Amino acid sequence: MSGLYHRKKDILPLSFYARDTVPVARELLGKVLVHNSAEGLTAGLIAETEAYIQGDPACHAYRGMTPRNRAMFGPPGRAYIYFTYGMHHCFNVVTAAPGIGEAVLIRALEPLEGIDIMRKRRGRQRLRELCSGPARLVQAMGLEPAMYGHDLTEEPLVLINWTPVSEEEVAVTTRVGISSGADLPLRFYLRGNEYISKKGETSGENTGNL
Repeated sequence: MSGLYHRKKDILPLSFYARDTVPVARELLGKVLVHNSAEGLTAGLIAETEAYIQGDPACHAYRGMTPRNRAMFGPPGRAYIYFTYGMHHCFNVVTAAPGIGEAVLIRALEPLEGIDIMRKRRGRQRLRELCSGPARLVQAMGLEPAMYGHDLTEEPLVLINWTPVSEEEVAVTTRVGISSGADLPLRFYLRGNEYISKKGETSGENTGNL
C-alpha cells in the first residue's frame, strides 16, 4: 500500500467526520490509519471502534469541556489523544459538529505496513500483540501526545479509504471496560478479524474508556 495515501482522493475528508458519531464509528472499519514518522511509515487497518456520544455517561465530554477534552469540542476530523490509568495513551477521532463533544475510540488495528517498526516499539514479535487494543496500537503506531488536535487530513497522520465493509461483516456489541453506559451497543468490529481486542462484550484490557 506504500504511496497510496499520498493521493489526496484517498485521504478521508473532513466531511466524513462531520456527521453523527455512530455511523462514523461503524464506517471507520476497513479504513487505514497511516503514520509517516521519522522511524518510517506504519499503517494498520481499523478492525474495532467504539462511539462516545453526547449524553453518554461514559464519554469524557459528558460534564462539559475541560482542558483534557477540549479537542472533542473542536472541529471534526482531529485527533483526541488522552492519558489513562497513569500508563497508557488512547487515540480517538473527533466527530460531529464543533461544540458537540463526541469522538470515536480506535480500539484495534490489523497491522499492514511497518511491522518491524511496530515490533521494535512494542517489544513484541507476534502480530496479534502489536495493535490488538487501544494502548497497544498507540505504542505500535508511534502516536505521541503532541499529536493532540492534529488534523487527520494532513501529514504525518492520516486516515485513508481502503477496504469496503458490508453490514454482514460488522459485529455490534456493548463497549469494553466501562460501568456507566455499559448497556449501549456502541462497539463495532470486523467479524472474524483476529486482531480485535476480544470478540465478546468484555475484555481484560480496559484502557480504552473515554
